[in-house]
Amino acid sequence: MLEIVPISFKDACAFIKKNHRHHPPPQGHKFSIGLSNGQRLIGVAISGRPIARKLDNGTTAEVTRLCTDGSKNACSKLYAYCWRVAKAMGYKRIITYILDTETGLSLKAAGWVCLGEAGGGSWNCPSRPRINKSSTQGKVKYMKEI
Repeated sequence: MLEIVPISFKDACAFIKKNHRHHPPPQGHKFSIGLSNGQRLIGVAISGRPIARKLDNGTTAEVTRLCTDGSKNACSKLYAYCWRVAKAMGYKRIITYILDTETGLSLKAAGWVCLGEAGGGSWNCPSRPRINKSSTQGKVKYMKEI
């Protein structure tokens, strides 16, 4: 049986650092949630302010990291609960981005809507050189709102 459990930002980041395939832990959060199978932690989700400045309107939250050990239904349970928590906190919309090679089935199962392609690539440019710390692969945006 899958059960949502409280988790600190520090512990969620440690789980992500150990288990996430292509991203490091985020810099901060509004809330973090854990998922247990009754014996051990099998997944975490971290939500915060939207990374894109234009979307940071005070009523939109973003799932900035979601990471599981691959347990069945873990991702959809975490996405669904992130929406419940965000809504309870007064948010009107929640968004997230996945790689364009991922299916999005967990998001669809949790009632999220695909908004289509949403960039990717590198922020590195001659006028402002940067080191790519995350995947530069294409992304797909998903959303859920009241």
